[in-house]
Amino acid sequence: MSDVADIRSGMDAGSMQALVEGRHGDPFSILGMHQGVDGRYSVRAYLPGALRVEILDRDSARVLASADLIHPAGLFGATLAERNAYYLRIQWPDAVQVTADPYSFAPLLGDLDLHLISQGTHYNLSKALGANPMTIDDVTGVRFAVWAPNASRVSVVGDFNAWDGRRHPMRLRPQAGVWEIFLPHITVGERYKFELADRVGNLLPQKADPVARAAEPAPSTASVVASSEPFRWNDHTWMDNCRNADHFAKALSIYEVHAGSWLRDMEDGGRALDWIELSQRLIPYVSEMGFTHIELLPIMEHPFGGSWGYQPLGLFAPTGRHGTPEDFAYFVDRCHQGGLGVILDWVPAHFPTDVWGLARFDGTALYEHEDPREGFHRDWNTLIYNLGRNEVKGFLIASALEWLDRYHVDGLRVDAVASMLYRDYSRPEGEWIPNRYGGRENLEAIEFFKHLNSIVHDRFPYALMIAEESTAFPSITKPAAEGGLGFDMKWNMGWMHDTLHYMSDDPVYRKYHHGSMTFGMIYAYSERFILPFSHDEVVHGKGSMLAKMPGNPSQRMANLRALFGFMWGHPGKKLLFMGDEIGQWSEWSHDSSVEWDLLDEPSHAGLQRLVRDLNRIYRHFPCLQHGDTVPDGFEWAVADDAEQSVFGMLRFDAGRRLAILVISNFTPIFRGGYRVGVPFPGLWRRILDTDDSVYGGAGLGSGDRLTDDLSAHGRRQSLLLDLAPLSTAMFLFEDGEAMTGGE
Repeated sequence: MSDVADIRSGMDAGSMQALVEGRHGDPFSILGMHQGVDGRYSVRAYLPGALRVEILDRDSARVLASADLIHPAGLFGATLAERNAYYLRIQWPDAVQVTADPYSFAPLLGDLDLHLISQGTHYNLSKALGANPMTIDDVTGVRFAVWAPNASRVSVVGDFNAWDGRRHPMRLRPQAGVWEIFLPHITVGERYKFELADRVGNLLPQKADPVARAAEPAPSTASVVASSEPFRWNDHTWMDNCRNADHFAKALSIYEVHAGSWLRDMEDGGRALDWIELSQRLIPYVSEMGFTHIELLPIMEHPFGGSWGYQPLGLFAPTGRHGTPEDFAYFVDRCHQGGLGVILDWVPAHFPTDVWGLARFDGTALYEHEDPREGFHRDWNTLIYNLGRNEVKGFLIASALEWLDRYHVDGLRVDAVASMLYRDYSRPEGEWIPNRYGGRENLEAIEFFKHLNSIVHDRFPYALMIAEESTAFPSITKPAAEGGLGFDMKWNMGWMHDTLHYMSDDPVYRKYHHGSMTFGMIYAYSERFILPFSHDEVVHGKGSMLAKMPGNPSQRMANLRALFGFMWGHPGKKLLFMGDEIGQWSEWSHDSSVEWDLLDEPSHAGLQRLVRDLNRIYRHFPCLQHGDTVPDGFEWAVADDAEQSVFGMLRFDAGRRLAILVISNFTPIFRGGYRVGVPFPGLWRRILDTDDSVYGGAGLGSGDRLTDDLSAHGRRQSLLLDLAPLSTAMFLFEDGEAMTGGE
């Protein structure tokens, strides 16, 4: 037996009591191996409930000493004559455990890691913080680390220690406010959280890991140790092609999806599909429909399914609702092999107030602002990230990079940008704090976006950074180096609102709002725009896209077909929410499925075929791509015929060898013999008419047409066309040489 006095050397009674009560902020100063003043070594281990503890030589398994119980709560200790690498053999009431001692390991994170974390520039943050399986001194286990600078004690808890925060208190690295510990023999799949005491010792609710790379499926809330093994990718061809892609010159047609409600398995209680099933069903469908990308509503872990993912708490973890992180990587891999890009909605604006999440993480407003005038979103009852803290900015940027790097996603659509750019966003006078110059602009957010986009484009030049920004804030898509925010594209919310307002009017009144459909071209090239008909337009009483259209059911469908034809002919990249392509009657519900049985009806199947053909034409003809982002690819053919509600657009390729006339009649009146001026004489071949019978129309529109030497709309040549009611038609002009396709 050891001399108890030697074992207790360096420990006072207060420290020992703080340790056994879970209040000690520096457990490594007591536990593990320590050299005494006499040159001997003491080994101490806190193991509540253990019956017996022996110290074993790690290499030979020889018993070096039997430990004494030096505190009845379960603190054991022994003395050794010399320093040995050791294991603990622990006799529990129902088992014997041989393990390395977590308190025998030296500090884990290097000074550079800690410096970068404090600076907010550790862009591989999940490799420093969180739970990382690794091998140290030939011992396998998991290194846990968490940023909590104002906590007085932090422990990792889980099934492996009966969720008892006394058992594995962590080491503080004070220069960065990071706590760390290596737990031997912990494996992938273990559930865990962090238990923290605030700066005065009050115990906080156990917290999920902010940098966890996996989590339990909701409604459970624990983090899960994820594998550190890299996924075996098979998308090399796709990734190589991405590096040389010009997103602005090519077709970009996005199918927006809520993974939980695209298709439900009705034979299994209406459950949502997992990533493997989605790869088998969703990917072939989207590819067949001709879209270029799938955009997923946020798949980062989130507690409340009714938030659709827009209130996330696990910014590094794919939601466990659809499988493991490896399953999600498999889904992305299959998308790329199928020729589809993947864009993720990503939310750096705010987070929910759940007590096990980021809210007052270490007892203080760590991730959020202390003052609710800056830190609380009234609209969503959420907390706002404090972008004035380096560590918070670094946390968010590292999250963005994680999805691009670890999961090979092709871009991020950044949610609620406008709410971040303005300090008075959705706040009455007197309930917001001006910036240091007295203005309403959020200077920290502006710098954050510039920094974010610069880092992303430096590391992943091919990645698309897309802003959901609903105001006229300038230079959203101008490079950060030139004073802009550095996004690649921006949702054109103004075009969307104006267009839907016009289309929801009875056609009798549309002539009074003619400018709603032309106004967008006044600013169309001030930014690089995506034209979105997104999930936000088909929820909360707004009605489905089809239900917004006026008239009887046949007229509603004709209106929607004409609108889609106009949208695909209009400059700007395209985005359509799932279900819109089949003319779903009901609003979207996240708890149900797209109404796929509607495809048994010819009109709905016809609309679906129209969207497929619009994508095919858009991707095939460069003239429908070139003017998306540069003005020389677009001219109005007819812009002022408000009385008849007719619009004509001309789209050109870069060499003006190809042109497409897109002409829309937004009244239920047949317009026979409508003359429209065109820039080139010759044959204009009809390539699409939304009134064709294959789409559910009556087939009243014109076929191919030769120009007449009659001037119209300021042009020397013109076409005499029959415009079907509520229709959009496209006519192609070729210069006589072989047509060149875009894809």
